[in-house]
Amino acid sequence: MSSIATGPVRSPLGASGSKMTSLFLTSRAVSAASVVLRTRRSIFAGNASRLAFSPLPEPLKFAGGSGPFRRRRVADSPVARAAAADAEGREIGVPDGLAKSSKSFGERYPALVTGLFFFMWYFLNVIFNILNKKVYNYFPYPYFVSVIHLLVGVVYCLVSWSIGLPKRAPIDKELLALLTPVAICHALGHVMSNVSFATVAVSFTHTIKALEPFFNAAASQFVLGHQIPLSLWLSLAPVVIGVSMASLTELSFNWTGFISAMISNIAFTYRSIYSKKAMTGMDSTNVYAYITIIALVFCIPPAVIIEGPQLMQYGFREAIAKVGLFKFLSDLFCIGMFYHLYNQVATNTLERVAPLTHAVGNVLKRVFVIGFSIIVFGNRISTQTGIGTAIAIAGVAIYSLIKANIEEQKRAAAAPAQ
Repeated sequence: MSSIATGPVRSPLGASGSKMTSLFLTSRAVSAASVVLRTRRSIFAGNASRLAFSPLPEPLKFAGGSGPFRRRRVADSPVARAAAADAEGREIGVPDGLAKSSKSFGERYPALVTGLFFFMWYFLNVIFNILNKKVYNYFPYPYFVSVIHLLVGVVYCLVSWSIGLPKRAPIDKELLALLTPVAICHALGHVMSNVSFATVAVSFTHTIKALEPFFNAAASQFVLGHQIPLSLWLSLAPVVIGVSMASLTELSFNWTGFISAMISNIAFTYRSIYSKKAMTGMDSTNVYAYITIIALVFCIPPAVIIEGPQLMQYGFREAIAKVGLFKFLSDLFCIGMFYHLYNQVATNTLERVAPLTHAVGNVLKRVFVIGFSIIVFGNRISTQTGIGTAIAIAGVAIYSLIKANIEEQKRAAAAPAQ
């Protein structure tokens, strides 16, 4: 091993090295193991002390390099600037690059997210209608099934609240009084829709439910006193004619299914009226959860009274004998979950789009449901029924577009006044 020099070490500038930095070697000889560093003290505002470094005599250079090595001051870094701004109580600016990277996926691709909402809305709705009809083919008890739909939704809401997704909004007596009429109409419309689904083809029920805009317009003018433009009334004529044509030659037609679907239209019309009166600051997810809970309370008594004795005597037993206990329970759970999810996604979708987009989307949803139900169940329809259904859907589309345009014009006219 080579020996280490232990002789004295002297400053390169000798005793006159006044240009040496504040961390400097002493001018007297010292051993290599005891080099002494001295610090220069400076007193600043607030009695704060720190190490001060006097400037170097000339810029540092890399060995073999030609250009000076520029030292970057720590105070110029983004972290230091942010710390200084925070200490002085000023707002901390965020560079554009960092701000852009902090945007969520939905903010960067809003059209893609909205399209996903529409897809899930259609998908869940189609799956619900198909599974629901399959259950009715071996378990024709629409009042009880309606209760299951809402019960699964209530359990879903309670679990969601328990984990804070979303956080449960408080409810008082005043809000409960506003939501109760909405929930009653929701319960009635839901039960009557299921009665119709159980007794006639799914496609025919949805064709009848295409008349809902007609009842909405009638209620707006004759109940609420709103003046409906003539163009809207004229656009409803194809809807009425189309439904009439489809009903006259529908192979699965019966009066129970037809009347139930019509009652459902009336119930949902009044639900819309009461919903406008019950406008609150609560988010749509919590509102729908409370409506589901209240509606369940009103659906249980008729289910017990009307179908209870039959279910206890042979209803459950026959269903289990046909498909087995596991499939029976899993089918009930699935249709309940799909029912709640498609309604919830539909509500969330409406919040993301303009009325015109929603109107078109709602019409296309009905077309998808009717088309897929005919394909899956192989329902035979007459030529007149097909033409009538197409005319009714076209009429609904025209009505929805005209109404959405009228609403947009009203908002545009009211905007400057705000």
